Amino acid sequence: MTPQSILAELVEESRISDPTGARGRLLRAAARLFREKGYERTTVRDLAAAIGIQSGSLFHHFRSKEDILKAVMEETIVLNTELMRHALRQASTPVERMWALIRSELESINGQTGEAMAVLVFEWRSLSGDAQRDILKLRDVYEAMWLEVLGELKSAGKMSADPFLTRRMLTGALSWTVTWYRPDGPRNLDDMTDEVMAMLGLGER
Repeated sequence: MTPQSILAELVEESRISDPTGARGRLLRAAARLFREKGYERTTVRDLAAAIGIQSGSLFHHFRSKEDILKAVMEETIVLNTELMRHALRQASTPVERMWALIRSELESINGQTGEAMAVLVFEWRSLSGDAQRDILKLRDVYEAMWLEVLGELKSAGKMSADPFLTRRMLTGALSWTVTWYRPDGPRNLDDMTDEVMAMLGLGER
């Protein structure tokens, strides 16, 4: 399956919004504005203006601005979880699976969902407690894939570090690439993945 076919399947299953529909366009615009201006400084009027509708029309799709923020986070986790699952299915060894995880996460942070991923990192505290718990349930599924592969690597003697701590450190390092990585720079995401693998002492695939 291609990323486009995975996206289409998730839309068909109503797990994420159609990016060409009103709701999907609103979520993309919201991710951009929340990233550029911050959640608190982005108004309902800003969101409506970004897709050319009246402010009141937003509430045909969402009950509140916080619901929009939550949906931005939910949908990017759902999409990137499925993309990561697909990447893992193409790998046959723990080292290859680790490469696939790193490459997928770098793509999610610096590719088409980059703005939404940045919102997930930087606007987390803007969610209410109940909303945070809902997002954490989705994140737990995503993180379980990482911990499984890191556990496989440790069991195989490929790494000695604690899987949980390794993942926490990788989360910070990979998330931070959004602040400095440039797609038009000297290294592409495959190169970046190879560098991270080298730092972990795993070499290339």
